[in-house]
Amino acid sequence: MPDFEAWQDEAAPPPELAPARRLPRISMRWIMRGLGAIVIMLVLAIAWLAITAPLSQSLKPPTPPSITLTAADGTPIARRGAIIAEPVHAAKLPPHVREAFLAIEDRRFYSHWGIDPRGIARAAWANVGSGGVRQGGSTITQQLAKNAFLDSDRTAARKIREVMIAFWLEAWLTKDEILSRYLSNVYFGDNVYGLRAASKHYFGRSPEKMNIGQAAMLAGLVKAPSRLAPTSNLKGARARQAVVVGAMVDGGFLTPAQAEDVQPQRVLASRPRQLPAGTYFADWVLAEARDQAGEVQTEATVRTTLDRDLQRAAERVIRQAGLRQAQAALVAMKRNGEVVAMVGGRDYKKSAFNRATQARRQPGSTFKLFVYLAALRAGMSPETMVDDSPVEIAGWKPKNDDNRYLGQITLQRAFQRSSNVVAARLTQEVGVRNVIRAARDLGISTPIANEATIGLGTSEVSLLELTSAFAGVAEGRYPVQPHGLPDVRGKSWYSSLTGGQKTMPDRIHDDMLTLLAASVRGTGRAAALSVDAYGKTGTSQSGRDAWFIGFAGDLVVGVWVGNDDNTPNPGLHGGGIPAQIWRNFMTDALDLAPVVKAPVVEDVDPDAGLIGVVESEIAPIAGRLEGLGVDLQIDPDGSVTVNRPGPPPPPAPPRGRRREELQLELEDDPPPGF
Repeated sequence: MPDFEAWQDEAAPPPELAPARRLPRISMRWIMRGLGAIVIMLVLAIAWLAITAPLSQSLKPPTPPSITLTAADGTPIARRGAIIAEPVHAAKLPPHVREAFLAIEDRRFYSHWGIDPRGIARAAWANVGSGGVRQGGSTITQQLAKNAFLDSDRTAARKIREVMIAFWLEAWLTKDEILSRYLSNVYFGDNVYGLRAASKHYFGRSPEKMNIGQAAMLAGLVKAPSRLAPTSNLKGARARQAVVVGAMVDGGFLTPAQAEDVQPQRVLASRPRQLPAGTYFADWVLAEARDQAGEVQTEATVRTTLDRDLQRAAERVIRQAGLRQAQAALVAMKRNGEVVAMVGGRDYKKSAFNRATQARRQPGSTFKLFVYLAALRAGMSPETMVDDSPVEIAGWKPKNDDNRYLGQITLQRAFQRSSNVVAARLTQEVGVRNVIRAARDLGISTPIANEATIGLGTSEVSLLELTSAFAGVAEGRYPVQPHGLPDVRGKSWYSSLTGGQKTMPDRIHDDMLTLLAASVRGTGRAAALSVDAYGKTGTSQSGRDAWFIGFAGDLVVGVWVGNDDNTPNPGLHGGGIPAQIWRNFMTDALDLAPVVKAPVVEDVDPDAGLIGVVESEIAPIAGRLEGLGVDLQIDPDGSVTVNRPGPPPPPAPPRGRRREELQLELEDDPPPGF
């Protein structure tokens, strides 16, 4: 009798085979449904793009941009057009020119279909590791889609449209055509668009004749063209060039030996801009305006923060300051960093160099703002007693410029008279690192030497950056970022958590205001207003740089005076011309009544030296008395001798005469212009 189980196994099909016979029919049904859904989605996507994206223009190169900047009231202040040239043909370029861009922007350009999943994954991983957005995963096709058809917002919908347009371009254009369009329209800084225009602008040659180093430098500009333009940042452009050359080696486009032969490139000197193309403010804000308008636009109008009335007032006070051969710069901003006026020099037509943003000069005693902030953070107060007596620090012997040492005085008095030895002692006591930290917290980004002498302002800064630091004190929140466009874009949640402003503790803020108000009654007395004013003078060695930076009302204003060649200006000091310019501008800007009589002052500006101050005070009197036969002589120690013809002259004033007494006699005779 056959085994029943064996018979059952032979008679019935294996259970697992029954579903297998039905699986192809079920799978085919779902595959057809999926294909139908994809077709429907594709039709809907094409209809969406037809409405939201200019597909009729998708195969035409973008029109070169034109940008108009307006003041805050909407009045045009400058118009800029692009520097362009004939388009390039990627297939006709030397291989190393194409490969430089592919190596740094999109190595798998010739193998992907418009997007690069590997590149996106790599960028996402790098961004997660760095805690922020450091790399992008966009392909060259995506960049062309964004530049040609989309605005610069960073929404998810725009990114989806970018990807879909990239697929569209890949379907209708060859790879070489896409690369040609991209290279012909990408922005290279200095208001230059397209590879041909850039190669001629920076190197004076056609792209077909560029060497490897030149191609690598231009490819490196694409990441941050405004910041890396070699005419203004050759060091940064060369560093980026080296990065591109390394990428070409990693991508197999160059051998290590070939990379070793690539030299740092030189560029043509920056050409003067055609007038009237704008002002110092327009030059400064243009890069930010382009970023807001998008890299490529047919036409754009961007509203700035400039106040035309305040700008005219700034230009007028600079023009009327009696500067002789010296240059001057002025920056006025609101406490939140909105720049409302900017003067970068006496005459834009003669020199477009912006001394407010581009020049780096020694700030002198204005840097003491950070020394005293560090001292207040360490627990001191304006009433804390400090030692105003000679000191030696590691062989360095700072001196008060007036050679007066008052011994034990309050911190407020030391700041009011701008004591150098007290600043040096404080820097040593609180630590150089804490002084540097205070400067960094308030937004100073330029290099600061790690030595005690920084307390006297030996490290160079720009007027814009230093004025922004004072704005942080005025606002009680720091750092304040200076900007020329309305801050209409809110920060991302990540930036808000990691890069937001910090609030200055109330005690420290109040104490800083006390110190700055005392300075206006001391070395900055020429800046006194009919309302509460706060500020600090500064003078570098031999009057090479003179500063006054301060605030009143909602305005924070910085003034610098000096020579472009850094030569001395005998008698120039921060409490003189810069303070007067500041006062005149503030009086106009805030619509204040002029100060008829300066307040009684305890100390003159030690930065200027006793002789310089006495000379500036005595000069107008001497000129009037000379016609009456009276001769005023200023002795080396600052004492004044009156010489008359005929009878013996009266005795000279005592050598130790108090300068307070001299100031009281001269209050009705303000010093002349520099």
